[in-house]
Amino acid sequence: MIVTLTANPSLDRTITLADTLRPGEVQAATSAREDAGGKGINVARVIGAAGARSLAVLPLAADDPYDAALRTSAVAARRVAIHGRVRANITITDPAGVTTKLNLPGARFAPDDVAAVIDAVVDACSGARWLALAGSLPPGAGDDFYVATIGAVRARLGADAPRIAVDTSGAALAAVVESGRPDLIKPNDEELAELAGVELAQGDDLAAAVLPVARRLVPGRVGAALVTLGATGAVLVDAEGAWAGTPPRIRVVSTVGAGDSSLAGYLLADLDGAGPEERLRRAIRYGAAAASLPGTQAPSPADLPDGDVPIRTLP
Repeated sequence: MIVTLTANPSLDRTITLADTLRPGEVQAATSAREDAGGKGINVARVIGAAGARSLAVLPLAADDPYDAALRTSAVAARRVAIHGRVRANITITDPAGVTTKLNLPGARFAPDDVAAVIDAVVDACSGARWLALAGSLPPGAGDDFYVATIGAVRARLGADAPRIAVDTSGAALAAVVESGRPDLIKPNDEELAELAGVELAQGDDLAAAVLPVARRLVPGRVGAALVTLGATGAVLVDAEGAWAGTPPRIRVVSTVGAGDSSLAGYLLADLDGAGPEERLRRAIRYGAAAASLPGTQAPSPADLPDGDVPIRTLP
């Protein structure tokens, strides 16, 4: 089983335009949809669509409208009661697949909310293979919230603790890398550069640019790094080596949730006992599948593109 934590869930409203977004003008939308979102929820939905077991932990008040959308997604969830309401995120996409996002802040955590969520995660992790800590942190949680969660899980479960993947950014990612020792991080190239305080070399080979940055972290601070590169593909770096993969050709509809699906694909491949090259290949396929779907729909195995995903070993 894979457990996910979404500390800052969102009700994702996706609006599709018939033409390019023109700021300051009135435009008609061709369609709109609403999904129960948040990185951990997205990961859990993909895992469930593949027929694997998942359990999503999230803070959620009993009367929150988000719960109706969550129930229609058929995600097995453990809800931790809080006083605030889930935020709403707005995504605008155009026919070329260009995505504009407006993300609102989440409900503020009180100190007892922090403790309750961490306790729920620890309880949920009994018997799990992976724990995915995914997404931004709500106000009041503190930048070290994921570090505290990792510490609590490992202290309670010891040798039976699941491996831990973290998909976040900014100060939360910096805190995890500094003292959390996760088994896997999944930044994109911009998040990795921000974490390292560098500017990536400009050029055709983005994989070669991110490789030395990732190697500063692996394996000294993190067990492995899956770095997503958008349309360029992804790079996987672990203690044994480094690999880069290129995605198949697709028609991009919405990039929202593509990184979450990449992480889910990686974890699913790991559950199957796949080696690093296949884990990377599966991550890229799932990310490409998500980018070809509207809104934050979770790709299923039937949605995976057929094209080749060439993997090369990096020096």
